[in-house]
Amino acid sequence: MARPEFNYISHDIIDKDVLYEDNHLIAINKRAGDIVQVDDTGDESLDDKVKKYIAQKYNKPNGAFLGVVHRLDRPVSGVILFAKTSKALERINNMFKGREMHKTYYAVVRNRPQPEAGNLVHWLVKNPQKNVTKAHDHEVTGSQRAELNYKLVGQLNGYYLIEVDPITGRPHQIRVQLATLGCPIVGDNKYGYPRGSLRKSISLHARKLQFIHPIKKEPVLIIAPVPKDGFWEKFEGMMG
Repeated sequence: MARPEFNYISHDIIDKDVLYEDNHLIAINKRAGDIVQVDDTGDESLDDKVKKYIAQKYNKPNGAFLGVVHRLDRPVSGVILFAKTSKALERINNMFKGREMHKTYYAVVRNRPQPEAGNLVHWLVKNPQKNVTKAHDHEVTGSQRAELNYKLVGQLNGYYLIEVDPITGRPHQIRVQLATLGCPIVGDNKYGYPRGSLRKSISLHARKLQFIHPIKKEPVLIIAPVPKDGFWEKFEGMMG
């Protein structure tokens, strides 16, 4: 059985967790600790919780359709989008592949990034047995190209807030690329931070998701409030 990165407390989806919903899509403000899809920990997955929420809300005794279109690492919080129809699922999947979904993350680190803004390109190789990704500065066998833009946007009491715009979407990409920059994310001892977080998470939050609605063809902007944990709230005023 896989070992979770921290102790897990189960909870049901409630109305305030829902950031956006229409007939085709539903976006949830994921709590750190939730797994998006079932794994071998046996913990209840977020997609199962959202299915249960929809079935109860709309009185669907036979259950609800829900399509997973992207993922967030278990210790990461923030906006995650699901498809409620097969048509939306297909179109959103194509939009992610075509890089038409624009994501913005915020990370808190203890080291000032040098330079304070830039573009990072690495080739990543994931070890599925250890669930760890390694970054290389050149292409190697089995690697995937990873690219992101980042900039320092604020600092507070020896902590630095970095805005991250990933161009690709690779497993653990932001975590390992910032660590390679010399800025491991607070609490992320898997990628070089000296200790785990007392908040049972890492300080990485998926803040915004922007796209053109796959059915309505209207612009959509979804913003996820930060966790109310006594730490993240101190940085929210610095965020876009």
